[in-house]
Amino acid sequence: MNTSSPLRQQWFGNVRGDVLSGLVVALALIPEAIAFSIIAGVDPKVGLYASFSMAVVIAIAGGRPAMISAATGAMALVMVTMVRDHGLAYLFATTILTGVLQVIAGALRLGSLMRFVSRSVVTGFVNALAILIFMAQLPELTGVPWMVYPMTAAGLAIIYLFPYITRAIPSPLVAIAVLTGVAIAFHVDIHRVGDMGALPDALPTFLVPAVPWNLDTLKIIFPTAATLTVVGLLESMMTLQIVNDMTDTRSDKNRECMGQGLANVVTGFMGGMAGCAMIGQSVINVTSGGRGRLSTFVAGVVLLLLVVFGAPVVRQIPMAALVAVMIMVSVSTFNWRSLRQLATHPTSSSVVMLGTVAVTVATHDLAKGVLTGVVLSAIFFTRKVGRALDVDSSLSADGEVRTYAVRGQLFFASSEAFGEWFDVREEGISAVRIDLTDAHVWDITAVGALDRVVLRFRREGKRVEVVGLNPASTGLVDRLGTHRNDAQAAEPGH
Repeated sequence: MNTSSPLRQQWFGNVRGDVLSGLVVALALIPEAIAFSIIAGVDPKVGLYASFSMAVVIAIAGGRPAMISAATGAMALVMVTMVRDHGLAYLFATTILTGVLQVIAGALRLGSLMRFVSRSVVTGFVNALAILIFMAQLPELTGVPWMVYPMTAAGLAIIYLFPYITRAIPSPLVAIAVLTGVAIAFHVDIHRVGDMGALPDALPTFLVPAVPWNLDTLKIIFPTAATLTVVGLLESMMTLQIVNDMTDTRSDKNRECMGQGLANVVTGFMGGMAGCAMIGQSVINVTSGGRGRLSTFVAGVVLLLLVVFGAPVVRQIPMAALVAVMIMVSVSTFNWRSLRQLATHPTSSSVVMLGTVAVTVATHDLAKGVLTGVVLSAIFFTRKVGRALDVDSSLSADGEVRTYAVRGQLFFASSEAFGEWFDVREEGISAVRIDLTDAHVWDITAVGALDRVVLRFRREGKRVEVVGLNPASTGLVDRLGTHRNDAQAAEPGH
């Protein structure tokens, strides 16, 4: 009874709120799923099938109730080259491999590594994603009929002004409905969704990607799958944390990794593109009252029913409407406050954020951008901690013993500075006492630095005593250090 109670609560503890929020999310998912499909260079049905499959599977297998997973812009941007160079079948195979890698990541409990991604890296990631989504809209705004521009402007006006009337219906959906009606009624000659590819006219079915299942195929799909794995898990873990904060609840990161993987495996076998958690749609779900797994499940199922049985209308949606939606997504995704914070935040934080953005936008690779940010964060952190080392010295009353009191962290970045604090040639003293009560020895480099200081004093004929080591530091010094063995060898009888 106690075992099943939490599961029942996650599914049926908020039925009315979850169903209503799921309906809202399903409506809001349609334009984004189509737009992300077009970004990736695939038929709209590929993104729509993926959004259905991801949402339904993650509702069951995920580690964070009420979080929405579907086709996303971050993942779509990674797929462009694969689709262009190798075709749709290889994309499906890549999606399956991405899922397998994510399941392995969850099994290895790599979800906990998210704590090493700093807030500056996350901000840079989000800002870069917003810039890339906006850049992906430019082909639809250049060399097109002049009517595209007033239609796009009208779409943006509706998106931003309609919420002042009511928030019961998502304003992007209203913009799409209005612009579609105008395009049909006045026979506006601009690109429609139907011009971009076939929409689904049936429920998805199980399929095996038509690729050679051999090592050559693995060589083709693995680099893209590895990038999708990192990008998908990173965005999912960030979204998970946002939903945790909004709902004041906790979740299982590693189960979420495995759930994302399972969802992508299923999606690949159902003719969908790889997906991950969606920050914007997850926020919409929670703010609309969604709290349980039922909200995510309803969103996926209703989405599929709408596009399969409402395809004739969906085909008439003008591309200008989707461009307006994606511009809104780009603007709302970008962290505008981070620009003001450049003047107030530490320089190192700003460099990390800007470095993440610059590399991501230059390479169109979110994984490389995040890796750059993490490396920069590590460098700045190491430098900061490396300077947090201080050594005070005092002389005994008889002038014979010099005591060095060490405070701070002794590791590879502070080891060189540690050695510079000691005057091994000081005249008039016969003994040295190194007090590490307020210090901690972290690694083999630190142990080596301590060895060198002790042995240098001994070569000058001075007795050396190392005191105050905590248990962890003592174990490391005993296992890796040499100065204690040298001291024993110098004693009579050895």
